[in-house]
Amino acid sequence: MRVQPLCRIVLGLVLALGLASSSVAEEGQPESRAPTAPNAPEDEFDRGTPRTSVQGYLVACRENDYALAAEFLDLQRVSKAKRAERGPILARQLKVVLDRTLWVDLEALSRDPAGHRNDGLSPSRDLLGRIETNRGPVDLLLQRVKREDGVPIWKFASVTVARLPTLYEEFGYGALGEILPSPFFEVRILEVELWQWISLLLLVAVAYGLSWLAGIVVVRLSRPLIERSETRIDDQLVQAIVGPLRLVIFVVLFTAGAAPLGLSVPVRQTLGSLQQAAFLVAVTWFLLRTVDLVADLAIRRLGERGQASATQFVPLGRKTLKVLLAVFAVLAVLDLFGVNITAIIAGLGIGGLAIALAAQKTIENLFGGVTLLADRPVAVGDFCRFGDKIGTVEEVGLRSTRIRTLDRTVVTIPNAEFSSLHLENFAKRDMIRVYTVIGVRYETTPDQLRYLLAELRSLLLAHPKVSPDPARVRFVNFGAYSLDLELYAYVLTSDWNEFLSIREDIFLRIMDVVESAGTGFAFPSQTTYLGRDDGLAPEKIREAETRVEAWRYENRLPFPDFDSEEKIRLKDTLLFPPEGSALGKSA
Repeated sequence: MRVQPLCRIVLGLVLALGLASSSVAEEGQPESRAPTAPNAPEDEFDRGTPRTSVQGYLVACRENDYALAAEFLDLQRVSKAKRAERGPILARQLKVVLDRTLWVDLEALSRDPAGHRNDGLSPSRDLLGRIETNRGPVDLLLQRVKREDGVPIWKFASVTVARLPTLYEEFGYGALGEILPSPFFEVRILEVELWQWISLLLLVAVAYGLSWLAGIVVVRLSRPLIERSETRIDDQLVQAIVGPLRLVIFVVLFTAGAAPLGLSVPVRQTLGSLQQAAFLVAVTWFLLRTVDLVADLAIRRLGERGQASATQFVPLGRKTLKVLLAVFAVLAVLDLFGVNITAIIAGLGIGGLAIALAAQKTIENLFGGVTLLADRPVAVGDFCRFGDKIGTVEEVGLRSTRIRTLDRTVVTIPNAEFSSLHLENFAKRDMIRVYTVIGVRYETTPDQLRYLLAELRSLLLAHPKVSPDPARVRFVNFGAYSLDLELYAYVLTSDWNEFLSIREDIFLRIMDVVESAGTGFAFPSQTTYLGRDDGLAPEKIREAETRVEAWRYENRLPFPDFDSEEKIRLKDTLLFPPEGSALGKSA
């Protein structure tokens, strides 16, 4: 048996009984008496009102002065010869009965010398309380009697005093009172008698030992069932329930064992609240362990399904749920002990608003982190462009994201700012584009250019690492110093280093094709040609001018556009693909 948990339980019991003693103190056993009510008769023992009389009796009992406590009992039914002997005994019996059956609320007792006037009782009587006995309910009464000098004072009614032996027989110590010495009953710590303290400590030890053994029995009985299962869930579930189950068994055993001890009403009520709090703790304890179990299971299942990135949500959800469970449990326990939960919640609401205003940026970054985890534009390990920078994501936290740049520095960006940037995730590419413009010399003949285009297209289609759709090479422009060919294709890889090697191979092969075509790459230059200019052909000039003049005469000049009939006539009159094309032949 481990000592540390047992010490914790004992400490909790002491604190609980301390709360009980504070309740009893509020009940009306302070060292100083309440101020005498106006118009109350002068009395040596302050018995002028029902409240002060009961308070004086309780103070005397607390000091174990039962001879003084007997002065608050109406002993007229006891013979004068036996009053000195019977009075303290009856006062002590009344105290035992009150401790075990009735919570005396001094605030409910009258401070008027005449007592309560509208309680349905005779003017000379007030009701202290009603207790349940085996023979039915019994009223404990206060009665206004005359002192020897005729002054009216308040005492416990003679009818109540006459019933004390019978009540004590039912609620008293029984045979235990005859066996144990009187100090076991007279010594009180925190309003708990010495023999009760000893019994409680023994009960704690026994209940703890039995609860520990019960936990071992549960584990051993469940082991055969666990071994038959192929999963670890049932094993983890048993481990999660053992601790809370031991706590529940301990509380049940302790409550059952404490019932015959005859603890006072305040202590019983405090222990009852403590019992409910322990059940709440046990349930919360089990739920917290269940949350951990479900979270671990979710991480394992997501990993098996290849959704490892989704596991980033699990720790956040686990912490949030555990905090909520803990807060609800604390509020429920505080409510059990009479704390005003509404005021606490209102205070938390106002405080939460102030914190939210003060931590606006932090909360904004927190929601930004949740957005990043939910939308997953980037994940840890992704190479991406953010704004005008490029780097690899190293961590996506709740407040900020850390990225290792190409300069090997780490950039930390608040999540609110990072989630609002234009993010380009290179890691999500299935292919990488290769694009370039090839400029060849103007001396290249049309057939050379046709040969070059055909060979470059063949190169892309034949390359095993280039996607055939699209893979194109087109003559796109007459440049300032070159004939421009546009090469556009996709390389079948998502790894940047592999792409660089493939692109290098393609470019080297392009150089071989250009050389085989008998041409070369153009570069910025100026060429001066010296030769005789033959001028323009006069016949072709006259032919062109005559053709335009005929259009003008026939009102068919195609400016600013052709008419509809001419467009219809010209439609599809050219041969494409051109004559000699492989595509034209197959068509």
